[in-house]
Amino acid sequence: MNIKLKISGALTLAAAVIFAASCGSSNANESNANADENGQPVTVATAPAVVRQIPTYLEATGSLTSDAESNVAPTIGGKIVEVNFDVGSFVQRGDPLVRLDARDAQIRLEQAQAQVEQQRKAVASAQAAVDQAIANLRQTQVRLGVKDGENFDIKDFSQVITVSAQLELAEKELRRFERLLESGDVSRSAYDQKKSQRDALLGQLAEARSNAAVAIKAINTAEAGVATAKTQVANARAAVATAETQVDQARKAVSDNTIYSPLSGYVSERNADVGEYISPNQPNAKLATIVRTAVLRLQIDIPEQSIGKIAIGQGVSAQVSAYPDRKFAGTIVRILPTLNPQSRTLKVEAEIENVNGLLKPGQFATVRITQSKPSPAVMVPATAVKADGNRNLIFVVKDGIASERVVQTGLLEDDYIEIKQGVQENEQVVVNNVENVSDGVIVVQSN
Repeated sequence: MNIKLKISGALTLAAAVIFAASCGSSNANESNANADENGQPVTVATAPAVVRQIPTYLEATGSLTSDAESNVAPTIGGKIVEVNFDVGSFVQRGDPLVRLDARDAQIRLEQAQAQVEQQRKAVASAQAAVDQAIANLRQTQVRLGVKDGENFDIKDFSQVITVSAQLELAEKELRRFERLLESGDVSRSAYDQKKSQRDALLGQLAEARSNAAVAIKAINTAEAGVATAKTQVANARAAVATAETQVDQARKAVSDNTIYSPLSGYVSERNADVGEYISPNQPNAKLATIVRTAVLRLQIDIPEQSIGKIAIGQGVSAQVSAYPDRKFAGTIVRILPTLNPQSRTLKVEAEIENVNGLLKPGQFATVRITQSKPSPAVMVPATAVKADGNRNLIFVVKDGIASERVVQTGLLEDDYIEIKQGVQENEQVVVNNVENVSDGVIVVQSN
């Protein structure tokens, strides 16, 4: 009986020891759960979640295209003797890209220039003839007392005027002698003498009239000579103008043998080799394709329900996969008037300065279009967010214990990120040493 009691007491004592050990183990596990791997609290820095007014954005997608693109083609046919570009090279507007054999065009230019010189000499000769004809006319006018623009008539000739006056006086004297002869107061010989004087003056008047006609003819001839000479000058000058036009055409033909870049940009395609014969009449006569990339167009597809939020002048921010940490700013400059009937989207265009040529036409971009009215948002330092697979975690500290929160993030502004869901304003969040923090761990705030 005593042996049984001793055994029973021993069992009871063992059970008590096991129970105590079990309780001690449970408390140790609980303590370890609230410490790091070394059994020590985790030292962290914290910061409060704050509410800030941040810009609101309309998010969309788009693609980049060049601001301008030009296919370079020849305007005349010829053999290529020089190529000054290659794919990927940058060319300035006006740079010579291709040179053709211009020897024939140069010969035609020299011939046209010689023709111009010859016609100019003809003009000088015709002008000399004009000057001589004018001199002759002036001499005749001085001799006859006629000025430019005056009408010269035979009756106005000075000799005609003088003889006409003498004849008129002789006629009167003759008529008086006729009356005196009839009355017997003068002799027949005296009458005959007066009549002979009158007849002589008639001959002189006829001669004066003839001289006047010759003078008039001389003036007319001189004036005709001047007109003819002036016509010759005009014809010679017209010939010079025609020859100069031929020179211009010949110069253009020489110039057309050099094909210049129509814009500044990068060569995206080359189809020209030395020794090749090209012609604008050939199919696909393109020699090169040049794209301008200093400014790129960002073509954005806006869903139908958001088109009321779009206006010219709005700022945009674009990101591409090649540079995930960079944002490229631009401005909306064009809005198409119609929607795409299949996708029910409106295409708008923004222009983006392509700094250092980082962006390339054809790249896909995610776009944020700035809206005019900002909105309040809960923001925390970006270092507070811990990525865990497809989840974003934040640890909120309260009474020295870190509490894990699954959050939905939003806009990144400077060093702060928007928390759309999961954190309230003024809650303290862990902002460093996040990788060593887990749910329920004891933390020591260094700040």
